[in-house]
Amino acid sequence: MTLEEFLAFAELRRPFDTPEIGRFMNEMSDEARRITFELNGAYHTPEEVRQLLTRLFGRPVDPTLRVFPPFYTDFGKNIHLGKDVFINACCHFQDHGGIHIGDGCQIGHNVVFATLNHGLAPEHRAETTPAPIVLGRKVWVGSNATILQGVTIGDNAVVGAGAVVTKDVPANAIVGGVPARLIRMIENNHSTQEANREKS
Repeated sequence: MTLEEFLAFAELRRPFDTPEIGRFMNEMSDEARRITFELNGAYHTPEEVRQLLTRLFGRPVDPTLRVFPPFYTDFGKNIHLGKDVFINACCHFQDHGGIHIGDGCQIGHNVVFATLNHGLAPEHRAETTPAPIVLGRKVWVGSNATILQGVTIGDNAVVGAGAVVTKDVPANAIVGGVPARLIRMIENNHSTQEANREKS
């Protein structure tokens, strides 16, 4: 199986339930561990960190990307990051189903992105099914949050520390808790200022 074939299959959101897929996932996991051990095992300059992530992701990363190691992933080839993204230490990206992070996002310590889910029936418990996680622009994810498979988070949203996000989050929303629920909406300061000027 090639990487392109695997990624095309992952887009179908069907269970990874064949020996061929299992072997490929194990091979890719070994490669990802080799690179992350190198990344996490010693100090690297920001430029060296980006070079290692380029190897890990299989494509160049933007020069504005900042990542504070340690950083963990068991695949690595389905991570897509925009510009001016910051990822703090000890984050775990399980990216088989695809992780897409938009421009200007801030990811706190110990955040988990989990794009795989196991079958509920005991006979299918070992099977995993992928679905992508998508973050819009300028999303802030607080420390120790977990984002589950298939979730889309809209532009400017905030995920509170320790939240477990199981459903889509609208743009400009603040969510928190387990499971995450809407706390309030972020007021658009520009729109508020314009409205206040019209009233005066």
